[in-house]
Amino acid sequence: MSRVRALVSGGGTGIGLACARALAGAGYAVTVLGRREAPLVGAVESGAAEAMIVADARTPPALHGFSVLVNAAGLAESAPFHRSDVAMFQRHIEVNLLGAVALTHAVLPGMVAGGHGRIVHIASTAALKGFAYTTAYTASKHALLGFVRALALEVATKGVTVNAICPGFTDTAIVAESIARITARTGRSEAEALAELTRGNPQGRLVRPEEVAEAVLYLCSAAAVNGVALPVAGGET
Repeated sequence: MSRVRALVSGGGTGIGLACARALAGAGYAVTVLGRREAPLVGAVESGAAEAMIVADARTPPALHGFSVLVNAAGLAESAPFHRSDVAMFQRHIEVNLLGAVALTHAVLPGMVAGGHGRIVHIASTAALKGFAYTTAYTASKHALLGFVRALALEVATKGVTVNAICPGFTDTAIVAESIARITARTGRSEAEALAELTRGNPQGRLVRPEEVAEAVLYLCSAAAVNGVALPVAGGET
């Protein structure tokens, strides 16, 4: 009996890599997709994936035979609104929304034809509320969640579910870069910058990528959960 094939975009690092590893551990045949070859090679060599596709999520190749899509590709930049120009908004919409749309377009016809599919887009708690100095990012994640909720209704009777996971600040390279920016701009220590990022999490810590991956596994097995925004944020929302 063939195993269920899963595609993980952004699967070479961070949350995407954790999701790929969790899916592989659960018996899925995992393919990772991303723009940079080296992290994808690392994912395959570590056993987190069986195959890789070097591609931009916004312009994916033909993708056939996948019953699971986990889209963890994303962009996160921060700046005050007066320094957030139209180009910054365009970058975030292109990556965080249109990348998700393009990947979904690529895999959904096969899922509908096969009568089964699970699509999980990694959003953010920024899809559920606002964060200062992230207008472009927050707007794009709100748009992604709207896309998820609308599409979930369209495919509800076709054996396909579409959901979003909304992590809080997660222990990834992107957050490490945010901490570095805060220290550079404000002169705060790394510990102080980390405390600033985690103060909204009642658990007082960063979310672990593996905890996001656990939620992905749940949504991949939950046939009656559709169109939800599942926070993984320690009670932040």
